[in-house]
Amino acid sequence: MRRSLVLLSAGLTMLTTGLFSDLASAENNTPRNLILFIPDGLRALKITPETAPAMAEVRDKGVNFKNSHSLFPTFTMANGSAMSTGHYLGDTGVFSNTIWTNYTSVPAGDTVVPFIENDAVLGDIDEHFKGNYLNEDTVLKMARDKGLSTATIGKVGPVYQFDHTDHPDKPGQHSIVIDDSTGGKNGVALSDEMKDALTKAGLPLATPSRGDNAKAGDAKTPGTTVANVAQQAYFADVATKVVLPMFKARNKPFVLVFWSRDPDGTQHNQGDSLNQILPGINGPSTMASIKNVDNNLAQIRKALDELGLAANTNIMIQADHGFSTISKESKTSPSAKVSYDDTPKDFLPMGFVALDLAKALDLPLFDPNDKNAKVEGNKHPKAGNGVLGKDPQKPDLVVATNGGSDLIYLPNKDKKLAAKTVKALLEQDYVSGLFVDDSLGRIPGTLPLSSVNLRGKAATPTPAIVVNFRSYASECGEAPTNCSVQVADTVLRQGQGMHGSFSRGDTYNFMAAIGPDFKTGYVDELPVSNADVGMTAAQLLGLRGSHNGGLVGRVMSEALPNGIVPKAFKAVEKSKPSENGLQTVLNLQRVGSQRYFDAAGFPGRTLGLEPDAGKQKTAGK
Repeated sequence: MRRSLVLLSAGLTMLTTGLFSDLASAENNTPRNLILFIPDGLRALKITPETAPAMAEVRDKGVNFKNSHSLFPTFTMANGSAMSTGHYLGDTGVFSNTIWTNYTSVPAGDTVVPFIENDAVLGDIDEHFKGNYLNEDTVLKMARDKGLSTATIGKVGPVYQFDHTDHPDKPGQHSIVIDDSTGGKNGVALSDEMKDALTKAGLPLATPSRGDNAKAGDAKTPGTTVANVAQQAYFADVATKVVLPMFKARNKPFVLVFWSRDPDGTQHNQGDSLNQILPGINGPSTMASIKNVDNNLAQIRKALDELGLAANTNIMIQADHGFSTISKESKTSPSAKVSYDDTPKDFLPMGFVALDLAKALDLPLFDPNDKNAKVEGNKHPKAGNGVLGKDPQKPDLVVATNGGSDLIYLPNKDKKLAAKTVKALLEQDYVSGLFVDDSLGRIPGTLPLSSVNLRGKAATPTPAIVVNFRSYASECGEAPTNCSVQVADTVLRQGQGMHGSFSRGDTYNFMAAIGPDFKTGYVDELPVSNADVGMTAAQLLGLRGSHNGGLVGRVMSEALPNGIVPKAFKAVEKSKPSENGLQTVLNLQRVGSQRYFDAAGFPGRTLGLEPDAGKQKTAGK
């Protein structure tokens, strides 16, 4: 039944796309430009005319996507893969920012669990997965192949992911790629044309560092109190003083991706709240970072006006995910009862999932980020990741640590070990919801990966278990999603910022759009997602790509003039109860066969999932 729904979804999307393409081409004989503006980690309800006037203006004068959704796991590279391809994570294989690749990645530091926000690492993964680890075409590749001018600027990792298969050493038209690594040994090479243009504009050929904004502090030292102003000013100057004038001179349509690290980078590292839940990510550092990205957007829109490009350019703004304040508290975790040199007393250490599972399963733990050194005594894995088993080269279980959720891989697909792992996780108060690979069978207390579109045609290994962590709303005095707190497996400290969970605080991302192909002053009440962004972007540009997988988003037709306005429905899915009575419950919405995921976990342990949610009728039952 699940497979038939997926195929139906793909069929309906392609049908709608085809019909709407004819409508669009009939009404629009002038090729449009497109800017995809991504304010990383921006919560939907933090935008007001006072906090961010430029983004508020786009939302209020253009389309306000009031019912927006990040994809779970709510991480940057995962959602970037959806925006760039229009596919869900089960197809793109980018399940989080750190994944298990089943080979040792040298650029990532000789580890099997690379952190993939790195151009060299992405290139390395491409080589190991037939030249395209995403297994789907990106919007920028399709646009470039069609002859459009293309550029992707901003945060390292998701920027390159938008056109990672473009190789400057090969003949043909190339995308302009400017990120943190530009000018360094791992950066994408600049063309002679770009070097000359940057020099004429008085801009350096290498991206400036983040400076104090990159300082995360430690258990005793607060992190940053400044936004990522200097680096993002460089990116904005490159976009407005070099790239947009260059594209105007070429006199053909263009696609520009601008990925702002703020407010994400500042919220992660902020030093306003060391080891304290309040103010958390609602302090002055965060507000400065939101204003910073808003200034970047204002600069880009001003440049469009001055260059005479505004009337023919669509702008889509979409954050990759929301954000939460970190909690490091647990009453059940064995690792929280051990003393660590870098962890406050009674707090969860980095890598608590790997540590607790090693103890519960009685398996040796090795550190894949430290030459597979054995982790013993009062030590924890350096980056939180762990390989468990007698032989670290042939592990029984791998933990990829990410933040508000972790990935667990079972290389041997051992069903008994899967059941034991689930049982151990169900005993921990920091867990709120488990998703298990369909091939391992239905385990009480868990939902299958397919229920949240995490099982598809991915080229990279599919996790066996995805662990969602507990979340709740603090007393921050704002809307609950702005007050979201989550347990996080991270080197960052309690009070700093993280995302990745199935909290509505993490799934509720800011989305808006404006331009000649969007309605004006329109509030879109229908659910939309980052996968829809990729499909809609392709639609606006008249692009056609091959689809290896069928887990695709939909064209947001209701936001387009004369577009179809479909109906939406709410639903709840729940697992069978575990022995201790826990159920993974999923709150979702539907548009046709498209599924939008609001929140999931154990009722009462996930923000957006009330304690009585498990008593509601299961969808389709």
